[in-house]
Amino acid sequence: MEDWGLPLNSPVPRAVVAITAELAANAAIHGPTPGRDFEVRLSLTGAHARVEVSDTLPERLPPPSPDAPLPSPDTATTGGGLFLVNAFATRWGCERRTACVKTFWAECSRRATGKARQDTCAIELVVNHLSRQAC
Repeated sequence: MEDWGLPLNSPVPRAVVAITAELAANAAIHGPTPGRDFEVRLSLTGAHARVEVSDTLPERLPPPSPDAPLPSPDTATTGGGLFLVNAFATRWGCERRTACVKTFWAECSRRATGKARQDTCAIELVVNHLSRQAC
């Protein structure tokens, strides 16, 4: 992120790290399918940093939109990580990419970073490629 002009101790990188850790953990715990992996992608534009985590269990979906009520942190046994994502992200959502793959994404506004470069650049950090096998 420093190569993008975002110091690691600034708000956006800290938010991106927290969101990426939560979404990757969710994919590893709740989204595994034997023989298939999950994928992490990070991108940066002049407006926002975006985290995307895809896994191969599309039937396990979070609430349909960020406006849907989240489970109560006092009574829910799962779903607490969505509070973290909701707290750090400017916007987030989840969509089916194919019949076999869902992608959970979150965006963080770059406005909080002050002098970050405003050009469009992107990097793709892929933990593991998703299998191209049929479901």
